[in-house]
Amino acid sequence: MRSLYCFLVFAFSGVAVLTAQAPPPAAAARLGTEAGFGIFQQQCLGCHGKANRPEAPSPAAVRNFSPEKIYETLTSGGANVHAGLKLTDEQKRRVSESASGRLLGSAASGDARQMPNHCASNPALSDPTGGPAWNGWGVDVANTRFQPARAAGLTAGEVPRLKLKWAFGYPGGLSAFGQPSVVSGRVFVGTDTGFIYSLDAETGCIYWSFQTKAGVRNAMTIAPVKGQGSARYAVFFGDLKANAYGLDAQSGELLWTTHVDGHVTARITAAPTYYDGRLYVPVSSWEEFSARTLDYPCCTFRGSVLALDANTGKQIWKTYVIPEKPKPTKKNSAGTQLWAPGGASVWNSPTVDPKRHAVYVGTGDSETEPAAKTSDAVMALNMTTGKTLWTYQAEENDAYLVGCGGANKSENCPASQGPDYDIGNSPILKMLSNGKRMLVAGTKNGFVFALDPDRNGTPLWKVNVAPDAKAHVTGIIWGGAADAQNAYFGLVSGGVVAVQLATGERIWYAPLAEPGKGVWNAAAATAIPGVVFVSGADGKLHAISTSDGHVLWEYETARDFDTVNKVPAKGGSIRAPGITIAGGMLFAGSGYGFGAADAAGNVLLAFSVQ
Repeated sequence: MRSLYCFLVFAFSGVAVLTAQAPPPAAAARLGTEAGFGIFQQQCLGCHGKANRPEAPSPAAVRNFSPEKIYETLTSGGANVHAGLKLTDEQKRRVSESASGRLLGSAASGDARQMPNHCASNPALSDPTGGPAWNGWGVDVANTRFQPARAAGLTAGEVPRLKLKWAFGYPGGLSAFGQPSVVSGRVFVGTDTGFIYSLDAETGCIYWSFQTKAGVRNAMTIAPVKGQGSARYAVFFGDLKANAYGLDAQSGELLWTTHVDGHVTARITAAPTYYDGRLYVPVSSWEEFSARTLDYPCCTFRGSVLALDANTGKQIWKTYVIPEKPKPTKKNSAGTQLWAPGGASVWNSPTVDPKRHAVYVGTGDSETEPAAKTSDAVMALNMTTGKTLWTYQAEENDAYLVGCGGANKSENCPASQGPDYDIGNSPILKMLSNGKRMLVAGTKNGFVFALDPDRNGTPLWKVNVAPDAKAHVTGIIWGGAADAQNAYFGLVSGGVVAVQLATGERIWYAPLAEPGKGVWNAAAATAIPGVVFVSGADGKLHAISTSDGHVLWEYETARDFDTVNKVPAKGGSIRAPGITIAGGMLFAGSGYGFGAADAAGNVLLAFSVQ
């Protein structure tokens, strides 16, 4: 049987390149938006990337083609090329989109010029720090995800009166995974189609759009920029092909772009953090999704953090989570060279500590054995040089590849498959009333822990907050929020928990699903005085009293919506990005279509008190 990559040779060598629009998806069940990565690795690497197939473009070259070009190749090749290829139309679409980093048909449909709701004018952008804002992932560089009363413009007593004000549809979108940022009365949001949008927060009218090289799943950060002509403020973010960008926040024009990592699987999934003229950029990967296939040279990706000059995009330093470069280890039975060490993606937005002149990140699992001592850890890096200051490892021996359990285990798999306990959440930096500072983070198996940033990460306390501490993955993925007393986390196993910062004591736990039903509530939590907001894979938004965990307000987003830009839109699962709040309004993207069980969606929702 010829591999999919062998098939791609014909089109990408000029034999059968077509440009027609891809047809509508087949009626078969939809796959998650990232399912194509696994198919890409399993089916493609028998030819591409192999030294004995020089006519086959490299995986990196394939990644530079449009999704339409890849799709046409997969559906229009000759009989010999198709021999043995057993992919459904849905699988071909997902491969095309995953490999290219963009959705089919998105190039034309997503442009703001095609929309009817243009703002009447585009007045000069006011100072982003001069009014209510939710800027970037965690609202502040400490990643507390706590919006103070004045900036929130919303009280606990007003929360039950929240009503939908407007909805905006992402044309052609399958996964609303970009968290909206709100500054200067505008909403900035990225999409899986690769478009960035600037909208009026009050009405949802559109100022501009910009199309990137790949989908964007992280929050936007808006900050001053110098030396870029008339541009005063820039929008900073990264895409799924590991490109970092700076755009003029006023017009959406490109100021600079920097490719931060050359590995074919590298991407930026979390928001870069801006501080004092520098952009701290986390780098993750999709390598572990199906690196078990024997055609894949597992594993050579290493997670990293970079510091870029925010004015130019120029790299200042780059620090790999695993300092040792991968080296050849052995060849598997297919003759594929294997490598180590690899892994330890950075899935979260860096936390900045000006006092210690440090940047903190959580790291993911290793992909090879032995697991790196810096995997499943919190790392502290020097802001000036990127030098590692200290590391706290929360979980040892976590070498993990997707699909390596049971009969699927291959020679590429770790001999001892790890539990996959990445720290995907940004460490929260907090100061208590007594002046004591701490970093708080959580793990997938339900542990919350606190470290002392002023004593090289010395552990302060650690507690398991999951309802069933013996279950495998029940805990924390995308992060919590913290006020002056407590930290609040939504859980994979469902519900939300409050943990006292001073002691680690679990104060209360609030289940949110109906009895007998399980709902994932591990999307990032958001807090204002007296209220914590959590979301679910069922599409529901919840506002919970921080005093005792009782529900103040709920809203069902998994439905169709009429939109201000007249784009057909619906909500769905909310599994990663959190709610953002500023100036009396609440914003939420709905429809995180990661896995086949998720309800995909393409809508941005804006609420206000009525």
